[in-house]
Amino acid sequence: MPSNSSAVEISGLVKRYDGREIVRRLDLVARRGEITAVLGPNGAGKTTTVECCEGLRVPDSGTVRVLGLDPQTQGAELRPRVGVMLQDGGLPTSVKALEMLTHVSSMYADPWDVGDLVERLGLASFARTTVRRLSGGQRQRLALAAALVGRPELVFLDEPSAGMDPQSRLAVWELIRALRAEGVSVVLTTHLMDEAEDLADRVVVVDHGQVIAEGSPADLVAAGGRATLTFWAVPQLETLSLAAALGAGVQESDPGCYTVSGAVTPATLSTLTRWCADRDILVSRLSTGRRNLEDVFLDLTGRSLR
Repeated sequence: MPSNSSAVEISGLVKRYDGREIVRRLDLVARRGEITAVLGPNGAGKTTTVECCEGLRVPDSGTVRVLGLDPQTQGAELRPRVGVMLQDGGLPTSVKALEMLTHVSSMYADPWDVGDLVERLGLASFARTTVRRLSGGQRQRLALAAALVGRPELVFLDEPSAGMDPQSRLAVWELIRALRAEGVSVVLTTHLMDEAEDLADRVVVVDHGQVIAEGSPADLVAAGGRATLTFWAVPQLETLSLAAALGAGVQESDPGCYTVSGAVTPATLSTLTRWCADRDILVSRLSTGRRNLEDVFLDLTGRSLR
C-alpha cells in the first residue's frame, strides 16, 4: 500500500517503445511537502516516468501511485488535486494569455486568485498577447500559472525555468519555494544542475531507465569527498603519464583544458606543476573549487555526448 508520507510511489515500473525498454523496473519515491528533482541525460527515461505519473502514458508493468491513487484508473479523482506543467506548454495558441488563464481557473472549485498569479509571475506585460506570439520564457511562466491555478496538492514541473531570463527564473524559484512552504509537493525535471541543487530537498538521478543515485543535494555532493581541479595548458598532453604521476584521472574536456578527478590535495598541485615544469609546459591557468551537483551528475552518467 502507498505510504501516507509519499506524494508519488513507483515500484518496478517498465515502459517499452517498439519492444525496447525505456524504463526498466524503476523504483522512485517523492515525499509529501518536499521538492523532488528528477535528473537524467536525454533519453534516460525520466520524462516517460513522469508521464506515467501524470496518466499520459500507460505502464507496461509495475505500479504507480500518485497521492495514493492510480493515475490510470482514478484519474478523475486525481486531476483536481494535481497540477502539470509540460515543457512544450501544451497551451492553446490562438487565445490571449489572461483569457486562457482565467478560463482554466473557472474549472476549479477554489482556484488561486488569478490576479495574484499574474503579479507573482509578471504576466501583466503580455496578458493581452496571444499565446502564439509569446516568447519561450513567457510561455513557460504562463504554463506554470496554469499548472498552479487550481491550488494543487502536487505539481509536476517539466523544465520550469527553461528559456527564462535571470529575473523570471528568480521569480519562478521563489514561487516554487513558497509552494513547498505551504505544504505542496513538487516533482520537477530539469537539466539545470544549479536549479536542482538550489531548490530540491531530494534529487533522483535516472539513467538507462533506472534510478542510479538519490539523496539530498548535499549528501550526493559530499559522497564524492573531493574538490575539483581544472587547469589550462597546451592541447593533447600525455594525460596517461600525468594521471599516473597524480594517482588520479585526467581528462581533456576541451582543447587545452584538463580536469583532474580524484582526491585533490596540496600534494596534487605540487605534483602537477612539477610534472609540467619537467616537460617545459606552461600552465596558463589553474582553478580549484568545491564539488557540485553537476560534477556528481557527470561522474554518474558520463561526459560523452549521446
